[in-house]
Amino acid sequence: MAGRTLSLYISKRFLKTIFAMFLFAAVLILLFDVLELIRRGGDKEGFSVLRIAAISALRVPLLMEQVLPFAVLFGSIWAFVSLSRSLELVVARAAGISVWQFTAPALLTGLLIGIAAIIAYNPTAVYLQSKSDQLAEGIFSIEQTYLLEGSGEIWLRQNGADGESVIHARHTAGQGVTLNGVTMFTFDREGEFAERIEARKAILTEGMWRLSDVVVYALDTDPQHYGSYTVSTFLTPTEVKESIGSPESISFWSLPRFIELSQRAGLPAYRYSLQYQTLLAKPLLLVAMIVIAAAVSLRVSRFGGIGRLIVWGIICGFLLYAVSEVSKDLGGAGIVPTTVAAWAPGVFGVLMGFTILLNQEDG
Repeated sequence: MAGRTLSLYISKRFLKTIFAMFLFAAVLILLFDVLELIRRGGDKEGFSVLRIAAISALRVPLLMEQVLPFAVLFGSIWAFVSLSRSLELVVARAAGISVWQFTAPALLTGLLIGIAAIIAYNPTAVYLQSKSDQLAEGIFSIEQTYLLEGSGEIWLRQNGADGESVIHARHTAGQGVTLNGVTMFTFDREGEFAERIEARKAILTEGMWRLSDVVVYALDTDPQHYGSYTVSTFLTPTEVKESIGSPESISFWSLPRFIELSQRAGLPAYRYSLQYQTLLAKPLLLVAMIVIAAAVSLRVSRFGGIGRLIVWGIICGFLLYAVSEVSKDLGGAGIVPTTVAAWAPGVFGVLMGFTILLNQEDG
């Protein structure tokens, strides 16, 4: 009973500190994102502070997926240090409880957080992001972007029944089947320039792009305005999604079906397979962060040095993040198997943390 009580107590402490760090990061990102959106949309029609706050609040959860491992790392460091400073870990050691026994509840907590993150949090965040896109239409339809990310501009060359065309868009939505801020340069079947088309939005349907709020510039004629306009294409939604769609905009439960559709169409699905495997490997990555936190925190709890704790925690966390990003780049390009690319950072982090702990505890 005492072991179970202690395990539940430690798990609750870790849940509280991890949630506090996650919430703190979310509030900071929300604050800066709202200020940035106000700066960009303050002079546009339909602007209101409440609407801007709603847009930002709906899209922050998807961005927080990238922050979760760091919230777990620093929340775990906080929990270990607080347990040590209150002498609770000292008492546990005096009672004959080893470092492995009071670390196990923390590891189980990280594992459960990771499972909840992939089966519930990720689909919810993707859904909220889609709602944010809908709410932002009319204000940020041309330049809506994630905080700290690029503009999302794309160039796409295509062919259709009427000839080839080159498409430039300022922003994509719906995994690439909806384009905002569109410029098209169309050519006839002989390859001669035909017209330049400016449109507020383009939506891919069966065999054509449907454009809205259009201005057409052709040779030797005045610009023509149209409420709607169509341009033929041989592209399918699957091909467009694979070419320019963002894997992060597809929920965990939808990824297997999309990967299967891409493979049946003969298209490479490296990025989407990598995203799926990365989500599956997230519990292991969170466990690795807790092991690293234990490795640096327990060492400091014996010998002091809070500054050294923070420095080593940051270094280890960002080292693991760098390994993760390199693995993603290699896996997304098809250079290494996506399974290896997704799982390698978690395995590396666990091995690194356990190596340090074994050296500290068992020599």
